[in-house]
Amino acid sequence: MKHPEHRGSIFVEEAEILSHDAFPGDQFILRLQAPRCAARARPGQFVHLTVDPQRPLRRPISIMRADAEAGWIELLYKRVGEGTALLAARRPGETLSNLGPIGQPFEIRRKRPLLIGGGVGMPPMIFVAESLRNSGHQPLVILGSEVPFPFNPRPSEILLPGMPEGVIATLPLLDDWGIACRLTSGQDMPGVHQGFVTDLARHWLRNLDNDAREEVEVLACGPHPMLEAVVRLAREFDLPVQVSLEEFMACGVGGCAGCAVEVQTENGPAMQRVCVDGPVFDGYRVF
Repeated sequence: MKHPEHRGSIFVEEAEILSHDAFPGDQFILRLQAPRCAARARPGQFVHLTVDPQRPLRRPISIMRADAEAGWIELLYKRVGEGTALLAARRPGETLSNLGPIGQPFEIRRKRPLLIGGGVGMPPMIFVAESLRNSGHQPLVILGSEVPFPFNPRPSEILLPGMPEGVIATLPLLDDWGIACRLTSGQDMPGVHQGFVTDLARHWLRNLDNDAREEVEVLACGPHPMLEAVVRLAREFDLPVQVSLEEFMACGVGGCAGCAVEVQTENGPAMQRVCVDGPVFDGYRVF
């Protein structure tokens, strides 16, 4: 009998903490030595992490970067509850039980991916962007945050027609990779668009000609209301859209079905598991 495609693709590793850096807004970037996960990780997948020996229930966290050659993965998370508070206390040199990579990844099908990330939904977009370096694609990354970004924004060196005047702030790492990026926030930050990610995306889409717009697809990860707005935006411009859902999880590998959501299928509504049937879904099937 043929095994499922995902059989043997999820690994348990005792992952050493290589670095663990704190940023404003209770945000942290964690780098783990997890070579088996790093070798298989694809943008949109996540890991299920044991945050403390006294807390057996794992926490799902999206993968932001993976270096297969060096064997590390990088995660961005926000301290919001007891579990992530325990994780934030862990130090370099300690080990965490890492289960991953898990889930269905994003699939790039058009030349101009529009990558939209909000809050802790930013990491998958950064991972997608890195995977497209030197690929011939022309991605645009729009990142939004209502707290300070977990990096120091700087003026972009990449000219991006169709942006409002003065919206020039970018994530330095993406700029160094040669990938266009702009930032949005409800806060007043220099060079950052004041408003929603979808407002800035709409402004850019309206300034594309028809041929360029037909090359666009939308990929998004972030809070539920933001994803709903992204799908409405995609429908407005008749664009394909993929969304990565955030959901509470217990087992993380499809056994408990605690993360099931309703998805529209060709045979009508069905319950599917965010962990292994997702977390990436066709946006029109979810919203």
